[in-house]
Order: sequence, then structure tokens, then C-alpha cells
Amino acid sequence: MSRRPPAARRPFRVALAAALTLALGGTLGLATAVGASAASVDTNAWYVLVNRQSGKVMDVTGTSTADGAAIQQWPRNDGAWQQWQFVDSGSGWYRLRSRHSGKVLDLWQWSTADRAPFHQYSDLDGYNQQFKLIDSASGAYVRLHNRHSGKLVTVTDRSTADGASITQLTDNNQYNQQWQLVKVGAGTAPTQQPTQQPTTPPPSGGSGSWPSASGQQKVSATIKVSGTLDGRNVRYYGISSGDQDESQPPIFQLSDGAVLRNVIIGTGAGDGVHCTGTCTLENVWWEDVGEDAATLKGSNASQVMTVNGGGARSASDKVFQHNGPGRFVITNFQVSDFGKLYRSCGNCSTQYARTVVIENVQVTAPGKSLVGINSNYGDRATISGVTIVNDPSRKIVICEEYRGVTSGEPSKIGSGPSGACGYSSSSITYR
Repeated sequence: MSRRPPAARRPFRVALAAALTLALGGTLGLATAVGASAASVDTNAWYVLVNRQSGKVMDVTGTSTADGAAIQQWPRNDGAWQQWQFVDSGSGWYRLRSRHSGKVLDLWQWSTADRAPFHQYSDLDGYNQQFKLIDSASGAYVRLHNRHSGKLVTVTDRSTADGASITQLTDNNQYNQQWQLVKVGAGTAPTQQPTQQPTTPPPSGGSGSWPSASGQQKVSATIKVSGTLDGRNVRYYGISSGDQDESQPPIFQLSDGAVLRNVIIGTGAGDGVHCTGTCTLENVWWEDVGEDAATLKGSNASQVMTVNGGGARSASDKVFQHNGPGRFVITNFQVSDFGKLYRSCGNCSTQYARTVVIENVQVTAPGKSLVGINSNYGDRATISGVTIVNDPSRKIVICEEYRGVTSGEPSKIGSGPSGACGYSSSSITYR
């Protein structure tokens, strides 16, 4: 992803910014006199963030609305892609929400390293998305301290160039780490509350260590979850014998909007986790996948199942199964000793056009394939940031296309990058 917006977009941005200025009756000139300190930040306002070193402002590259768009500096024009709202996370921590995209400033891949980049991402209220404002000695500027890493939002290498990236750096109280908060107008509160921060943040790159169980609980009947269940790393096990029987019950069933976090699922997991609509799994770990680790059911085309953090191992067949419509997102995950990481149902009696997004996942051989989709029904896959370990012969297939059916067995029709299987060789790293 380019950090510098295409040259053709800039005239549009300048023209649009000029129109905004006229519509606001000269807000650009007036706003420069209205700043904020850590103590006086207004959560109902929108700000541009002006860097003390360069005089340029924090900007979403290419006016993008996509998850993962890079953050850069650019000359101020007060476009919505340069306006940020401070959303209260409690205890003096804030998220920076882009007016243009509705997404928040995100420390990419939960890194703690100097020079790790910032991107925009959907608001999960994660520690990597939370910042504390620290006043400079003059009080006219603030430093933005990331809760996850303890480092500061910084213009890379003290650059004054247009398009210079925004990264994190150890707090040296440098001018390129200081920002003036300039109010440009009143904002509105977010219309949707984000999920709460997991007790244990998802690991970077899907490569964190497996957690130790804090206790264990044998399950005799499916646990139904509405709202949020935080398991605090308790191991749940024993609803089944641990075989591949197709009629096993799930150990958890999540209603629409439910969140399951910080759970270890042990041997005898049955059919894992069922989602009956939009749901989120954060830091869920399958020690011994039974029939499947998790399945997206439901019937709403707008539903989204998000798996963020966690891992799975010992899956003789599928890890994630997609039976209903909608979108399945797997990020910051790790998997080892498996058959397929994701499969769009090949022979469900009702078929849909399904979407899967795989990003920032570590895969350890042995394994057969990452993604299987039915391109004849309009399925689409987007795959990026995958690291494959211990597969020198590259036997693990990245993306397979099938001709799905409503009865009988699907047939494989191709594999590799295509219009349906969206990835490139640079999306996959082998080590």
C-alpha cells in the first residue's frame, strides 16, 4: 500500500478543501487561533493536528476510507481526512477518530518497535488505538503517548516533506513528536460503541505465545452468549469426544452482536463456536480443534464475523467454516497442523456470495490450504500479511477456487491469484 496518495488525487483534495473553506465561512483562518491542551481537549470537537517540526498536519493517505490506510503528514487544507476527534476511552486515554473514514488511528500489528507505522483501522478500542495527551513545556503542544507501546506519535526522521510517514518513537520530547491541536468545528459523538479492550491484546503478526489456562471448566451443554463473555483464559472442554462427527453441538453459541474473548477451548470442543449473526472472537485459542473451530451461520448479508487474535492447532479438516452470507475476517491469528484455515461452504442447501479477509496471520506447517471459496457463487477472498513457517516446498495452497453446489460434492476449478482470490506473491512470506 502506497503511503503517498496518487498525484491525480491532490487537485481534487485542494478543490474540495477550498469548497469546504467557503462553506464554513472562513473556518480555516479562524481556527488557527483556537488550540487545546491535554486538560482542555473537547471530545465533541474536530481538530487538525499540526506537527511542530514541519508545520504540516496528520493526514489519511489518499483520502482513503479503507482499513489499513497509512497515515502521513501533508500541508493543511482542513479536508475531512485531516480532521480528528478525540473519543474518550476512560482514565485519560483517547482514540483519534478520522472524520472522513470513521476509523481510528491504530498502531499497526501491535508493534512495540521504534519506527512502527500508524494506519487507520476500525474502532476496536484496543490499547494500540488509545493515546494519552502529554503537554509540552510551553503548553501549546501535546505529545501523543500510545497505551500499548508507551511510545509517541512521530513524524519519521524529523522530515518536513509532504507524504512523510507517521510512526512511533521513544519519547525524546523532540519537535517532530509534538502536535498542536487546532479546533476546526463541533463534532458528534460516535453512533456505535466499540467493543471493550481484551484483557490480553491480540499478538502482533499472529505470532504471540499461547496463554496458560487460569482454570478449566467441563461443558455438558452449549453455552449461549449474548453481549460479552470474557473467559479470563479459562479452558472450556469436554462437550464431545473430540472426533469429526458432523452432528456435534457447539461449545459456544453467539447471538447477533455477541463478543467472546480470552477463552481457551480444549479437547472435546464439539463444533467449536457458532455465530448466528455478527459476532467477534478476541483471543480465542483452540488447543485441539474438533469438527470445526468456528462457523458463521445466520442469514443477513451484512453480518460480519471477526476473529482477532488467538490461534488454533490440530485441525484435521477445517478451522473456520462459512455457511451463512456476509463477511468473515481473520486477523492477528496463528494456526498450525491443520487442513484448511477457511472454507466457504461447498454444498450448503442455500448458497450465497461470501467474502473472506485474511490479514496478519502466521501459518505453521503441516497444512493443506489457507482459503477455499466458491467463485461460481461470487465468493471473494483478500489475503495479506501471511507468514508461512516450515514449508520449504511450499505445499500449502494459498487460495483454492471451487464450483460450489447445493447438493452433492463441489469440484475444484483452480488455485492461485485471480479475480476471486485476491493476493500477490508479496502478500506471503516464507520462513
